[in-house]
This record gives sequence, structure tokens and C-alpha cells, in this order.
Amino acid sequence: MIFAVSGDLVSAAFFAFAGIFFDFFDGLAARALNAHSDVGLQLDSLADMVTSGVVPGIVMVQLLSQAITGHTLDIINVFAEDGWNTSIISYIPFIGLLITVGSAYRLAKFNVDTRQTSSFIGLPTPANTLLILSLPLVLAFQNSIQIEEIILNKWLLIILTLVSCILLNAELPLFALKFKTWGVKKNSIRYVFLIVCFALILLLKFIAIPIIIALYILISIFWKPSEI
Repeated sequence: MIFAVSGDLVSAAFFAFAGIFFDFFDGLAARALNAHSDVGLQLDSLADMVTSGVVPGIVMVQLLSQAITGHTLDIINVFAEDGWNTSIISYIPFIGLLITVGSAYRLAKFNVDTRQTSSFIGLPTPANTLLILSLPLVLAFQNSIQIEEIILNKWLLIILTLVSCILLNAELPLFALKFKTWGVKKNSIRYVFLIVCFALILLLKFIAIPIIIALYILISIFWKPSEI
């Protein structure tokens, strides 16, 4: 979050990805160590809110700022007397914080929704975070004039912000990637999906991430999560 606020979006992305990695395995670790508790459940949600709620919201603010002004915001000093442009356009980047609001609502619903024990209703916040944070990585490591024009289009970023908020809270059943067992029969779709993801990342690098998120949604639409 500190890196995102300071405009270092690449470091913010890598730290957020590390947080998502540990979030993926925390359930397995808790079950293996018999260390699950109500406190752990609450800490998990609070960590998700920072890593997969606050961080992607701030990153979107910075991307919108780049798209509109050509540079990231110094959010720490943005409201200083000489550091703030009072024109209406200067407020537009903060539309990105809708992702934080949408993520908070999605996480709160998840905590009280008994339907989401073995699958998800709506796009999980870590998946949405991977989508948003892949954009600065593409800009940093796979940039071209065409790619920059696409990613740093303010209208595209605003639409992506709104669509991500909708997907986070839509009544859309999606399969969970967390493994309760390692058996191939019960996890065949998961294993195939992970293999395809690995292949796409090798071929396309960070550009593969938005494709993977779209593939995840499509698989869930064509296969009922209860059957996966």
C-alpha cells in the first residue's frame, strides 16, 4: 500500500502478488497444522481488505492519474496547499477508489454468505487484484506505444473500474481454486486450468493475466461450480 501511494506501482504489484500467494495457501497450512480459529478468519479478511481492496484501488487512482496528467500522484502530499489542482479533472483519478469500496462490500458479503463455502458468488477480490495490478507490470515490462495507448486510456480505466465493481458483487457463481485435497479426479478442472495459466504466462508474461481472469469466468459460466 505504501508503494502504491508513493507511485511505485511495480513494487506494489509484486508485494500484492506475494500477499495473494500466501492467501492461497493459508487454508491448507491452517488445516495441516490444525491451527484454524475465529481470530484467524477475521485476520484473513482484514489482510484481504488491504492486499486486495485498498491496494488495487490506489493503483487504479495512479493509473488514471497517469492517463489524465501523464504522471502518478504524490498522494501523501496531494492535498498540500501548493500541490493540489482544484479543477474538476483533478478529482477524476479518485474514481479508482470505487474498487476499494466494491472489494470491501464483496468481502463483507463473503463473510456472511453461507453459499460460498466451496465456490464463490462474484469475482474473488484476489482475482480482481491480479487483473488491476497486471496493468502497471505490462506497462513496465512489455510496453509499446500501442499497449500504452490502450492501458492509459482514461475511459477504458473508468469502465474497467466500474466493471470490476460489478463483477465483484454480481450473482455470478465461480469455482474456487483452493484445494481441499490433491486428488486428480476431484480437481481435474483446477489442474487443467492451472496448467493453461502457467503456459499462458510463459508465452505472454503479464499480458496473460487479463486473459486468465476472463478464462476463469468463462469456465465457471460453462461448468457449474458445484461440478468442479
